[in-house]
Amino acid sequence: MKKARRCIITGLFCLFAVAIAAGAQGRKNPADVISWKRCLGQRPGFYAAGEAVRIADNVLLYQRDTGGWSKNVDMARVLSEQDKAKLRKAKSRKDSTLDNSATHTQIRYLAKVYYATRLERFRQALLRGIDYLLEAQYANGGWPQTYPGLRGYGKFITFNDGAMIGAMSVFRDIAEKKPEYAFIDEVRRRKAEKAVQKGIECILKCQIVVDGKKTAWCAQHDEKTFIARKARSYELPSISGSESVGVVRFLMSIDNPAPEIIEAVQSAVAWFDHVKLAGIRQVNKPDSSRERGYDKVIVKDVTAPPIWARFYQIGTNRPIFCGRDGKIKYHMAEIEYERRTGYSWYSYGPAGLLAKDYPAWQKKWAPEKDLLSK
Repeated sequence: MKKARRCIITGLFCLFAVAIAAGAQGRKNPADVISWKRCLGQRPGFYAAGEAVRIADNVLLYQRDTGGWSKNVDMARVLSEQDKAKLRKAKSRKDSTLDNSATHTQIRYLAKVYYATRLERFRQALLRGIDYLLEAQYANGGWPQTYPGLRGYGKFITFNDGAMIGAMSVFRDIAEKKPEYAFIDEVRRRKAEKAVQKGIECILKCQIVVDGKKTAWCAQHDEKTFIARKARSYELPSISGSESVGVVRFLMSIDNPAPEIIEAVQSAVAWFDHVKLAGIRQVNKPDSSRERGYDKVIVKDVTAPPIWARFYQIGTNRPIFCGRDGKIKYHMAEIEYERRTGYSWYSYGPAGLLAKDYPAWQKKWAPEKDLLSK
């Protein structure tokens, strides 16, 4: 009897252990789940593994009928069956966008997974994404922030958050037959090549000219006239010390650049050098009386490296700041706390461009004219 009881207990214990193991397999260890922000930075072997395929299947669920994707979504998170059902019902939404790195990031991720797995469903979704970007491009070469549903500032040619440059970078990789895109058919490859050329022409037309001198770019430009345009209430027409960096880097990556591209790069670099701010540093000052526990302030510091404002007033090159009231201020401290601490008003982005990348580019493509040595 005792022996039989021991056998029963042992059997129940084994069943319990198997159940626990099965449950553990069904759940993802948080340490094994990457965030969407890290999806493009994994080692090559990752993209052939089960976790990469799981995420890629998520990407397919999030893809809209337009072929594009919406923004601000962690597409790497583990989805429940209920989540998946909701996403299938949302397929028809018209919220596809290039804002906040949406769509071109999904295309790049699918390209990596397809290259590693050759699973047909990822190829088909990738091609739909490419077709979406081709359709979204304006005839003049620019890309809007959102497509379809062109309205408000979403219809403007958008450099903000790398929207247009992100699309152009994907198409350049396709045009150059980079390994992950070598399977793309010749018709789409030629379209991608043409899209890049049109995009470059648009970039050159958008470069802001002040008193006959080319400067840099606004975060968004009119889709017809190319002039600098306003986006949100605190994002006024201006010259961007932040978004312009990505534009210049793209132009500098062009092999055998035409004279007009060289001029555009050198003009923008000269502007960056002219508007750099020295002797100040942005710090988060602890303040327990504030909602976020700190305040964002500018302090004088002669040892601080150069810093750039996000927005410069066209014509004066004065850094400008703006709250939700839409009124220009010339000091960050003058805008409301919520916007002061909830937005990036300064950037160190141009520093590496001026110190390292431009000198190497200039030596290779324009050795006779060294702007930064003066």
